[in-house]
Amino acid sequence: MSRRTTTINPLLSGVRVIDLSRLLPGPFCTLYLAQLGAEIIKVEDPEGGDYARTLLPDLFAVVNRGKQSVALDLRKPEGVATLKRLVKTADVLLESFRPGVMDRLGCGYRVLKKENPRLVYAALTGYGQTGPYRNRPGHDMNYCGYTGALDQIGAAGGPPVLPNTQIADLAGGALTCAVGILAAVIGARRGGRGAFVDVAMADGTLALQVAALGALRAFGSSEARGAGLLTGALPNYSLYECADGKWFALGALEYKFWVGFCKTAGRSDLAQQPLARGKAGEPLRAQVAALFKSRTRDEWEKQLAHLDTCGSGLYTLEEALANQHLRARGMVETVGGKPAFASPVKILGRKDRTLSGAPKLGADTGRVLKNLKVKRK
Repeated sequence: MSRRTTTINPLLSGVRVIDLSRLLPGPFCTLYLAQLGAEIIKVEDPEGGDYARTLLPDLFAVVNRGKQSVALDLRKPEGVATLKRLVKTADVLLESFRPGVMDRLGCGYRVLKKENPRLVYAALTGYGQTGPYRNRPGHDMNYCGYTGALDQIGAAGGPPVLPNTQIADLAGGALTCAVGILAAVIGARRGGRGAFVDVAMADGTLALQVAALGALRAFGSSEARGAGLLTGALPNYSLYECADGKWFALGALEYKFWVGFCKTAGRSDLAQQPLARGKAGEPLRAQVAALFKSRTRDEWEKQLAHLDTCGSGLYTLEEALANQHLRARGMVETVGGKPAFASPVKILGRKDRTLSGAPKLGADTGRVLKNLKVKRK
């Protein structure tokens, strides 16, 4: 695809990251760093590179923008030697192999920190560097399954549902890892010593279960699917089908928002009924459901647009990309003739600079290795 440009914020200008990760979590982590201005050197196997290049080429293009690709065979001594030279110039190295793989290749943390004592070495794995599951393979659904996340997702009385957003990969793993990397980089610049950042996607996903943990602490056990305060138990905080078959999210959790919604909808009497959970709340839920069936999603949006109700339509991704607010925020870009997301981190007063499209395999090998002959200041 064309390496057209988009914009990034150069807040991390001067930070060099060696990215050995593949597929989704690691590359998504370094995409955020790239969008904030870091230089990302993506080290790939010369034979095929990142698996996502062939498995999910459009996903690869989305999460690898703004990076340089260097092809190195780390199974060969010369490949490891070149990686060590790269590490001397780097602030961060990110890898997503199973524990012990980098050590067997001869380029684990103990070896690389001798090359660069200030190196922040981040290992992003499914289950972490320690514990009985450390060597298990896994995917997003497995980490969500072990940590209680999947058990909470779905309608009351129904089966668990696989979410379209990869919770463990992206939030539990990639963004947690980005926070750890940035904290360690700050520490290295202050104290002159790098760190080993051990991030497990399972750990990060467990840490996201704060609402479920709050319920457990309050009631002595976790709540069933669809029975939580924020998972649809209350009629004033739930999803409702509209006249056109589309859906609306009513988030009038606070009583003042609920009263405002009822008044605007012409049903002030609903606000006088108790907001109960479970069976006790079903009569009120049925009335609210019938009310939403009286208008289309967009009609509800128009009626409630200027009212404090915390209400919104459920959009498809195509509709979200066309949404006037998200476009006004500059969140939608075009790269290679296809849609892409801009950085969600906006820094007031900072000028943006360009971020290229995803690189071809090994496209930057010659230039990057040539520059290694010049000592970085």
